[in-house]
Amino acid sequence: MSAEPVLPRVLPLGDAAVQVLLSEASVPDAAVNQQALALAALLRDAGLASVADVVPAYASVTLHLAPGARLSALLDALPPLLREAGGAASTVGRLIEVPVRYGGEDGADLDALAQSLDLTPAELVARHVAPVYRVAMLGFRPGFPYLLGLDPRLAAPRRASPRTRVPAGSVGIAGLQTGIYPDAAPGGWQLIGRTALTLFDPRRDPPALFAPGDQLRFVVESLCA
Repeated sequence: MSAEPVLPRVLPLGDAAVQVLLSEASVPDAAVNQQALALAALLRDAGLASVADVVPAYASVTLHLAPGARLSALLDALPPLLREAGGAASTVGRLIEVPVRYGGEDGADLDALAQSLDLTPAELVARHVAPVYRVAMLGFRPGFPYLLGLDPRLAAPRRASPRTRVPAGSVGIAGLQTGIYPDAAPGGWQLIGRTALTLFDPRRDPPALFAPGDQLRFVVESLCA
């Protein structure tokens, strides 16, 4: 019988990046994500000359090589840092409030989604704004925050037919995730509302409104149901 793979695993991604994998579970786990954020902070603080960028995800951290750096040098530098990472603690990020207009044209799926979950639209919204979420990672689109903390009662599948255009600022649910579209894009998440906040602006420093580790609280601006 073959041995189980030892985690974390260091996986070269081509010749210009390395991924440190902390878990292979298919369902996002808040504790594992916290480890990933702590590891990312430790690797940034290490100031490795061979690393141009450190990008945390749900259960991994990707390190992108600096121009001219050798992959072998980064692979040699990682083991002692990973041993040190066991005691690393992730810091709590900023708390950002996001005002949302729920339902109507801004949340086209709210009524149908509430009905499918045996909730009223108001009950669904109340459950959606109750948690303080953590930004687990940014992805899909520049500045798109994947959020951990959704009430399991609100878990819902993606739409069977994705929309060709989802408006910027749309707040959606897909599985056990909730998130916000930073710009107009195709997408299949269930849309329940929309915010007027600008999530990504390349002229801003930093361009993304959120960073992994930040906290987010949705606030009801209006409810059309």
